[in-house]
Amino acid sequence: MNKRVKFDFDIRFTNGGGIRGEDFRLDIAGDDISDKELADYIVADMRLLMVGETHILNKEIITEPHKRKPINTGGHSYLVDLSHTIEDGLVTYKGLPAPIICDYLSREDSSKFYDGDTTFQIGKIEMVTNTGTYIDCPFHRYADGKDLSEVPLERFADLDAVVICVPYTQSLAVTADMLRNHEIRNRAVLVHTGWDTHWNTPTYYENHPYLTEDAAIYLRDCAVQLAGIDSHNIDNTQGRTRPVHSILLGAEILIVEHLCNLGLLPEDGFTFSAVPPKFRGAGTFPVRAMARLSK
Repeated sequence: MNKRVKFDFDIRFTNGGGIRGEDFRLDIAGDDISDKELADYIVADMRLLMVGETHILNKEIITEPHKRKPINTGGHSYLVDLSHTIEDGLVTYKGLPAPIICDYLSREDSSKFYDGDTTFQIGKIEMVTNTGTYIDCPFHRYADGKDLSEVPLERFADLDAVVICVPYTQSLAVTADMLRNHEIRNRAVLVHTGWDTHWNTPTYYENHPYLTEDAAIYLRDCAVQLAGIDSHNIDNTQGRTRPVHSILLGAEILIVEHLCNLGLLPEDGFTFSAVPPKFRGAGTFPVRAMARLSK
Protein backbone atom coordinates (compact mmCIF):
# COMPACT_ATOMS: atom_id res chain seq x y z
CA MET A 1 0.00 0.00 0.00
CA ASN A 2 1.20 3.52 -0.79
CA LYS A 3 2.00 5.58 2.29
CA ARG A 4 1.97 9.35 2.68
CA VAL A 5 2.83 11.58 5.59
CA LYS A 6 0.59 14.42 6.74
CA PHE A 7 2.16 17.02 9.03
CA ASP A 8 2.58 20.63 10.10
CA PHE A 9 5.94 22.34 10.39
CA ASP A 10 7.46 25.34 12.12
CA ILE A 11 10.88 26.55 10.97
CA ARG A 12 12.78 29.33 12.74
CA PHE A 13 15.54 31.39 11.12
CA THR A 14 18.80 32.27 12.84
CA ASN A 15 18.46 35.90 11.73
CA GLY A 16 14.91 36.21 13.05
CA GLY A 17 11.43 35.24 11.94
CA GLY A 18 10.19 31.92 10.68
CA ILE A 19 7.81 30.05 8.42
CA ARG A 20 4.95 27.65 9.19
CA GLY A 21 3.00 25.15 7.17
CA GLU A 22 -0.16 23.16 7.94
CA ASP A 23 -1.51 19.86 6.67
CA PHE A 24 1.33 19.16 4.24
CA ARG A 25 1.17 15.77 2.52
CA LEU A 26 4.13 14.01 0.94
CA ASP A 27 4.73 10.56 -0.53
CA ILE A 28 7.10 8.32 1.42
CA ALA A 29 8.80 4.97 0.88
CA GLY A 30 8.11 2.41 3.60
CA ASP A 31 5.83 2.86 6.58
CA ASP A 32 7.46 5.78 8.39
CA ILE A 33 9.79 8.76 8.10
CA SER A 34 11.72 10.65 10.76
CA ASP A 35 11.08 14.25 11.74
CA LYS A 36 14.62 15.13 10.67
CA GLU A 37 14.12 13.70 7.18
CA LEU A 38 10.96 15.73 6.79
CA ALA A 39 12.58 18.93 8.03
CA ASP A 40 15.64 18.40 5.80
CA TYR A 41 13.38 17.86 2.79
CA ILE A 42 11.31 20.99 3.43
CA VAL A 43 14.45 23.12 3.92
CA ALA A 44 16.04 21.80 0.72
CA ASP A 45 12.86 21.87 -1.39
CA MET A 46 12.03 25.46 -0.40
CA ARG A 47 15.70 26.50 -0.66
CA LEU A 48 15.62 28.05 2.78
CA LEU A 49 18.70 29.74 4.20
CA MET A 50 19.75 30.73 7.74
CA VAL A 51 17.66 27.87 9.16
CA GLY A 52 17.79 27.34 12.92
CA GLU A 53 15.34 25.26 14.93
CA THR A 54 12.87 23.06 13.06
CA HIS A 55 9.76 21.38 14.44
CA ILE A 56 7.55 18.76 12.80
CA LEU A 57 4.08 18.74 14.38
CA ASN A 58 0.97 16.54 14.22
CA LYS A 59 2.71 13.96 12.04
CA GLU A 60 0.45 11.19 10.77
CA ILE A 61 1.11 8.35 8.35
CA ILE A 62 -1.82 7.77 6.02
CA THR A 63 -2.63 5.42 3.16
CA GLU A 64 -3.19 7.26 -0.12
CA PRO A 65 -2.07 6.84 -3.72
CA HIS A 66 1.32 8.41 -4.44
CA LYS A 67 1.43 11.62 -6.43
CA ARG A 68 5.16 11.57 -7.25
CA LYS A 69 8.45 9.89 -6.28
CA PRO A 70 8.70 9.26 -2.49
CA ILE A 71 10.88 11.87 -0.79
CA ASN A 72 12.88 9.41 1.35
CA THR A 73 14.27 7.18 -1.37
CA GLY A 74 17.64 8.83 -0.81
CA GLY A 75 19.61 11.69 -2.26
CA HIS A 76 21.45 11.85 -5.52
CA SER A 77 24.37 9.72 -4.36
CA TYR A 78 25.48 7.19 -1.77
CA LEU A 79 28.75 5.89 -0.33
CA VAL A 80 30.27 2.41 -0.47
CA ASP A 81 32.85 1.57 2.20
CA LEU A 82 35.95 0.01 0.63
CA SER A 83 37.97 -0.34 3.86
CA HIS A 84 38.67 -3.24 6.18
CA THR A 85 37.98 -2.78 9.89
CA ILE A 86 41.08 -2.32 12.04
CA GLU A 87 40.87 -4.01 15.44
CA ASP A 88 43.20 -4.99 18.23
CA GLY A 89 45.48 -7.86 17.18
CA LEU A 90 44.75 -7.61 13.44
CA VAL A 91 47.64 -8.74 11.23
CA THR A 92 47.64 -6.89 7.91
CA TYR A 93 51.12 -7.68 6.64
CA LYS A 94 52.76 -10.91 7.75
CA GLY A 95 55.89 -10.15 9.76
CA LEU A 96 54.72 -6.71 10.93
CA PRO A 97 53.27 -6.27 14.43
CA ALA A 98 49.52 -6.16 14.95
CA PRO A 99 47.96 -2.98 16.32
CA ILE A 100 47.36 -2.58 20.04
CA ILE A 101 44.11 -0.74 20.69
CA CYS A 102 43.33 -0.11 24.33
CA ASP A 103 42.27 2.47 26.90
CA TYR A 104 44.61 5.25 27.90
CA LEU A 105 41.87 6.43 30.23
CA SER A 106 38.97 4.04 30.84
CA ARG A 107 35.43 5.16 31.56
CA GLU A 108 35.70 3.71 35.05
CA ASP A 109 38.93 5.60 35.80
CA SER A 110 37.58 8.84 34.33
CA SER A 111 34.56 8.89 36.65
CA LYS A 112 36.62 10.36 39.50
CA PHE A 113 37.20 13.54 37.47
CA TYR A 114 33.51 14.28 36.82
CA ASP A 115 30.25 14.61 38.71
CA GLY A 116 27.27 12.30 38.42
CA ASP A 117 27.40 9.56 35.79
CA THR A 118 29.57 11.56 33.35
CA THR A 119 32.44 9.44 32.00
CA PHE A 120 34.77 9.54 28.99
CA GLN A 121 37.07 7.10 27.23
CA ILE A 122 40.41 8.16 25.79
CA GLY A 123 41.90 5.48 23.59
CA LYS A 124 45.48 4.58 22.85
CA ILE A 125 46.62 2.99 19.60
CA GLU A 126 50.06 1.58 18.86
CA MET A 127 50.59 0.32 15.33
CA VAL A 128 52.77 0.38 12.25
CA THR A 129 51.48 2.61 9.48
CA ASN A 130 50.95 -0.37 7.15
CA THR A 131 47.78 -1.49 8.92
CA GLY A 132 44.35 -2.16 7.47
CA THR A 133 43.45 -0.46 4.20
CA TYR A 134 46.20 2.12 3.69
CA ILE A 135 47.60 4.59 1.20
CA ASP A 136 51.20 4.90 0.05
CA CYS A 137 52.72 8.29 -0.81
CA PRO A 138 56.08 8.83 -2.56
CA PHE A 139 57.93 9.16 0.79
CA HIS A 140 57.11 5.51 1.50
CA ARG A 141 59.59 4.54 -1.24
CA TYR A 142 61.78 7.61 -1.74
CA ALA A 143 63.54 9.65 0.95
CA ASP A 144 62.97 12.86 -1.00
CA GLY A 145 59.39 12.00 -1.98
CA LYS A 146 56.32 13.82 -0.71
CA ASP A 147 54.99 12.60 2.64
CA LEU A 148 51.36 12.57 3.80
CA SER A 149 51.47 16.25 4.76
CA GLU A 150 52.88 17.36 1.41
CA VAL A 151 50.48 15.63 -0.98
CA PRO A 152 47.67 18.05 -1.97
CA LEU A 153 44.28 17.18 -0.51
CA GLU A 154 42.67 16.97 -3.94
CA ARG A 155 44.91 13.97 -4.72
CA PHE A 156 43.15 11.98 -1.99
CA ALA A 157 39.50 12.88 -2.46
CA ASP A 158 36.72 12.78 -5.07
CA LEU A 159 38.85 11.25 -7.82
CA ASP A 160 37.06 10.07 -10.94
CA ALA A 161 37.56 6.33 -10.82
CA VAL A 162 37.28 3.10 -12.75
CA VAL A 163 37.20 -0.55 -11.66
CA ILE A 164 39.06 -3.11 -13.76
CA CYS A 165 38.10 -6.69 -12.92
CA VAL A 166 40.83 -9.34 -13.11
CA PRO A 167 39.62 -12.32 -11.02
CA TYR A 168 42.41 -14.06 -9.13
CA THR A 169 40.90 -17.38 -10.26
CA GLN A 170 41.93 -16.46 -13.80
CA SER A 171 45.32 -14.85 -13.16
CA LEU A 172 47.35 -13.66 -10.19
CA ALA A 173 49.49 -11.44 -12.42
CA VAL A 174 47.70 -8.31 -13.67
CA THR A 175 49.48 -7.28 -16.86
CA ALA A 176 49.36 -4.15 -19.00
CA ASP A 177 47.20 -5.89 -21.59
CA MET A 178 44.56 -6.53 -18.91
CA LEU A 179 44.37 -2.79 -18.23
CA ARG A 180 43.87 -1.71 -21.82
CA ASN A 181 40.56 -0.65 -23.38
CA HIS A 182 39.54 1.34 -20.31
CA GLU A 183 39.26 5.10 -19.79
CA ILE A 184 41.94 5.60 -17.13
CA ARG A 185 43.80 8.87 -17.75
CA ASN A 186 43.68 11.18 -14.70
CA ARG A 187 41.57 8.62 -12.83
CA ALA A 188 41.91 6.34 -9.85
CA VAL A 189 42.30 2.80 -11.18
CA LEU A 190 40.97 0.15 -8.80
CA VAL A 191 41.89 -3.43 -9.64
CA HIS A 192 39.24 -5.88 -8.48
CA THR A 193 40.70 -9.36 -8.04
CA GLY A 194 38.34 -10.71 -5.38
CA TRP A 195 41.28 -11.56 -3.11
CA ASP A 196 39.67 -9.68 -0.22
CA THR A 197 37.54 -12.77 0.37
CA HIS A 198 40.66 -14.23 2.07
CA TRP A 199 41.13 -11.22 4.40
CA ASN A 200 42.41 -12.08 7.88
CA THR A 201 43.19 -15.69 6.95
CA PRO A 202 46.60 -17.36 6.34
CA THR A 203 45.75 -17.60 2.63
CA TYR A 204 45.65 -13.82 2.29
CA TYR A 205 49.42 -13.43 2.66
CA GLU A 206 50.58 -16.06 0.14
CA ASN A 207 50.46 -16.17 -3.67
CA HIS A 208 48.29 -13.09 -3.89
CA PRO A 209 47.32 -11.09 -7.01
CA TYR A 210 49.63 -8.25 -8.03
CA LEU A 211 50.46 -5.86 -10.85
CA THR A 212 53.38 -6.63 -13.15
CA GLU A 213 56.10 -4.13 -13.96
CA ASP A 214 54.70 -3.52 -17.45
CA ALA A 215 51.28 -2.80 -15.89
CA ALA A 216 52.86 -0.15 -13.66
CA ILE A 217 54.64 1.41 -16.65
CA TYR A 218 51.35 1.47 -18.55
CA LEU A 219 49.54 3.21 -15.67
CA ARG A 220 52.37 5.72 -15.35
CA ASP A 221 52.40 6.48 -19.07
CA CYS A 222 48.62 6.93 -19.02
CA ALA A 223 49.00 9.48 -16.19
CA VAL A 224 46.61 7.88 -13.72
CA GLN A 225 46.10 9.62 -10.37
CA LEU A 226 46.03 6.56 -8.10
CA ALA A 227 46.21 2.78 -8.31
CA GLY A 228 44.42 0.50 -5.85
CA ILE A 229 44.05 -3.23 -5.37
CA ASP A 230 42.04 -5.52 -3.09
CA SER A 231 45.08 -7.68 -2.38
CA HIS A 232 47.96 -8.15 0.06
CA ASN A 233 50.34 -6.05 -2.05
CA ILE A 234 50.29 -4.30 -5.40
CA ASP A 235 53.74 -5.85 -6.05
CA ASN A 236 54.69 -9.50 -6.29
CA THR A 237 56.11 -10.26 -2.84
CA GLN A 238 57.77 -13.55 -3.83
CA GLY A 239 60.86 -11.61 -4.89
CA ARG A 240 62.90 -8.88 -3.22
CA THR A 241 62.22 -6.12 -5.76
CA ARG A 242 59.19 -3.85 -5.78
CA PRO A 243 59.02 -2.42 -9.31
CA VAL A 244 55.37 -1.36 -9.11
CA HIS A 245 55.91 0.74 -5.98
CA SER A 246 59.08 2.19 -7.48
CA ILE A 247 57.47 3.14 -10.80
CA LEU A 248 54.17 4.49 -9.48
CA LEU A 249 55.47 6.35 -6.44
CA GLY A 250 58.36 7.67 -8.51
CA ALA A 251 55.74 9.28 -10.75
CA GLU A 252 53.80 10.54 -7.69
CA ILE A 253 50.97 8.12 -8.38
CA LEU A 254 49.42 7.14 -5.04
CA ILE A 255 48.81 3.50 -4.11
CA VAL A 256 46.03 2.02 -1.99
CA GLU A 257 46.34 -1.59 -0.86
CA HIS A 258 43.99 -3.98 0.98
CA LEU A 259 40.80 -2.59 -0.51
CA CYS A 260 37.56 -4.52 -0.22
CA ASN A 261 34.00 -4.55 -1.62
CA LEU A 262 35.11 -3.56 -5.12
CA GLY A 263 32.54 -6.02 -6.43
CA LEU A 264 29.82 -3.62 -5.27
CA LEU A 265 30.98 -0.93 -7.69
CA PRO A 266 30.16 -0.37 -11.35
CA GLU A 267 32.98 -0.21 -13.87
CA ASP A 268 32.94 3.60 -13.86
CA GLY A 269 30.72 6.58 -13.12
CA PHE A 270 31.78 7.06 -9.49
CA THR A 271 34.38 8.89 -7.45
CA PHE A 272 36.95 7.46 -5.05
CA SER A 273 38.37 8.93 -1.84
CA ALA A 274 41.04 7.66 0.54
CA VAL A 275 42.07 10.44 2.92
CA PRO A 276 44.80 9.92 5.56
CA PRO A 277 45.70 12.22 8.48
CA LYS A 278 48.15 15.01 7.72
CA PHE A 279 51.32 13.49 9.21
CA ARG A 280 54.77 14.87 8.48
CA GLY A 281 57.51 12.28 8.06
CA ALA A 282 55.19 9.38 7.17
CA GLY A 283 54.57 7.93 3.73
CA THR A 284 51.89 5.38 4.57
CA PHE A 285 48.80 5.42 6.77
CA PRO A 286 45.39 3.74 7.11
CA VAL A 287 42.49 5.37 5.28
CA ARG A 288 38.73 5.11 5.20
CA ALA A 289 38.53 4.38 1.49
CA MET A 290 35.14 4.95 -0.12
CA ALA A 291 33.33 5.32 -3.42
CA ARG A 292 30.51 7.77 -4.10
CA LEU A 293 27.93 6.48 -6.58
CA SER A 294 24.98 8.23 -8.18
CA LYS A 295 21.55 6.78 -7.57
